[in-house]
Amino acid sequence: MSDRLSERGPTGQGPTGQGPRGQGPTEREQPGHGQTERERAEGGPTAAEEAVREDGAREEAANGPADHGPAPGADAPLPPYGPGSATRHDPAPGTGRGRPPRFWSARRIPAALVALVVLGAAGLLLYDVAAVRAGRPAMYWRRELATQLAQQRLDGAWLLTAAAVAMALGLWLLVLALTPGLRGLLPMRREAAHVRAGLDRDAAALILRDRAMEVSGVRSARVRVRRRRVTVRADAHFRELGAVRADLAEALDIGLDELGLARTPAVRLRVRRPPKKG
Repeated sequence: MSDRLSERGPTGQGPTGQGPRGQGPTEREQPGHGQTERERAEGGPTAAEEAVREDGAREEAANGPADHGPAPGADAPLPPYGPGSATRHDPAPGTGRGRPPRFWSARRIPAALVALVVLGAAGLLLYDVAAVRAGRPAMYWRRELATQLAQQRLDGAWLLTAAAVAMALGLWLLVLALTPGLRGLLPMRREAAHVRAGLDRDAAALILRDRAMEVSGVRSARVRVRRRRVTVRADAHFRELGAVRADLAEALDIGLDELGLARTPAVRLRVRRPPKKG
């Protein structure tokens, strides 16, 4: 008798966790109902977690489902393209006007050569002067040079030639010092004050050649890019030359605009029929 009373619940419902006698467990008390995988693994939720869950259910029933934002992995709206976007290039209007600054070359090779020549000449002369001060005779080249300078006139042929060579070398050094150099690098439009970009002329020519080859009727194209001018020679093996020229000029204008150069060079275009074989 005592065993039967212990199996019954306090309200006369049958065994613990079951409904009235002869019925199975209720929906709330079914094993695994309303539990997550972690809760099942740990043996069920704690009292605090159950209270938080009931409060959330009551609030959702009163105010409707809450908006928790896009689900993880859902497609979120892409941000608008900014001025520094690498995906899309929208050149700022009016930035290509005026004379853009060029890149300055370090001129390491000319500077190194001049430094070596000056260092060698100065060291040799200093050694000869120190030897003369020590009581030894001067070097042969110095005695011979002093003798020739004392005998030759200032309007002599070899003296004028040497002066012309020295003047040419001096002018060349001045030009290297006053000009930026790097003529093979084309400056691009500056969209940020702290960023400077340049495009190699060979790379620009290759891009424009690919643009030209996409035009219908163009069989071959040769592109030469300079600082102020782009020369394009194309061979058209079908279509009218005028139509090919118009389409090619439009494609080159679009290609030059996409390069983003600070100064858009002028285009010299020549379209012809390829020479016949035989």
